Amino acid sequence: MAREPIVPGNGNGLYPRPLRRTEREVLESVLPTDRMGYREYRNLIQEMIVLGEGRRGKGNFVLGFEGDETDITSPLPPVIAFGIIETTRGSFSITVRQYVGKQIDVELVSDRGDDVPEVFDERRRWTFSSWTPGQRSPQSGSVVREVDVTTQVTLAFSTVDRRMWVYDHRSGMNHPLPVTTFHGELMVHKNLRDPKTVLKPDRFFDDLEKYSDSDLREAFITYNALRPRFTIERSDAEKKGSTFGVGMTKFFTRGWSRG
Repeated sequence: MAREPIVPGNGNGLYPRPLRRTEREVLESVLPTDRMGYREYRNLIQEMIVLGEGRRGKGNFVLGFEGDETDITSPLPPVIAFGIIETTRGSFSITVRQYVGKQIDVELVSDRGDDVPEVFDERRRWTFSSWTPGQRSPQSGSVVREVDVTTQVTLAFSTVDRRMWVYDHRSGMNHPLPVTTFHGELMVHKNLRDPKTVLKPDRFFDDLEKYSDSDLREAFITYNALRPRFTIERSDAEKKGSTFGVGMTKFFTRGWSRG
């Protein structure tokens, strides 16, 4: 007999349910306890249940508290943790999004289209959550370019992995930054108009060496002001050479992008 299709929400009898042991262990692998920000997420998830499926298909779940309903109408929050577990039967990715509305959207996605198995032979696991300035990329072991925006915020770029993220020195969290949106702000800052460059955000990492630390810092501060989330004092930014004329800005990340 064919299984009843799973629909988002919790109205078909399959949800709500507790997190399975393996699901919890996999999620906690990208939420290290030695980072204050991620430890807070671990504590939240320990109290949560699976309310239902999210909008992104198989492996996408919405975690929340008993009695709540799944919210799949609000915009997807930014990613706050990402990692990969490689096994002898393929690999699966783990994505955790920002806690919003008393819910956390998570994805456990297998490259084989399977559920996360209860038992698996692990080859390797890595997560950007473990990265600290001065270290190589957790994904490839390649050199990471770092740009200090302030004494508390550091931009990180991995050309080999074609990824970028922001390290928050206060919480110890690494926030993925979408390449496409950041590239647009960089083009505005540089006053570039050539369509071959402006309309090709996938070239960002190929051209990364062309941009100075100041260029990248200014683009981030502008991006920061338009998508507020993280407070940055102007005086702190000015110490790094910023000329951006806003008394206080914040930064916002919408999710993970490989460019």
